[in-house]
Amino acid sequence: MAEVLVEVAGRSYPVNCRDGEENHLRVIASLVDAKAKDIQRAVGGVNETRQMLLAALLLADELNEVRAEAPAAPAIAPDPAADMAPMLEKLAARVESLADRLETADTNA
Repeated sequence: MAEVLVEVAGRSYPVNCRDGEENHLRVIASLVDAKAKDIQRAVGGVNETRQMLLAALLLADELNEVRAEAPAAPAIAPDPAADMAPMLEKLAARVESLADRLETADTNA
């Protein structure tokens, strides 16, 4: 388990993460820090708890918008066999047609 010291809104916080995830933690902490700084600039003298709450709400709002815009995954994966059935029927009809032609050609020869 790794420990990373991240800075958010001017304060340092030690945060544990899995080994190898240190950089990812720093990146997401910088996103929270940016939102906290935006809040501080926009609203001014809010206390730290309120600043973190508003930053979390802004990030949650952004996430919610992205999820709403993302295309929904199909509930059930399409059945490849269902797509092939019409093609196979066409192919079978074509083969039967060719077989009929061959039979007709053999009887006429």
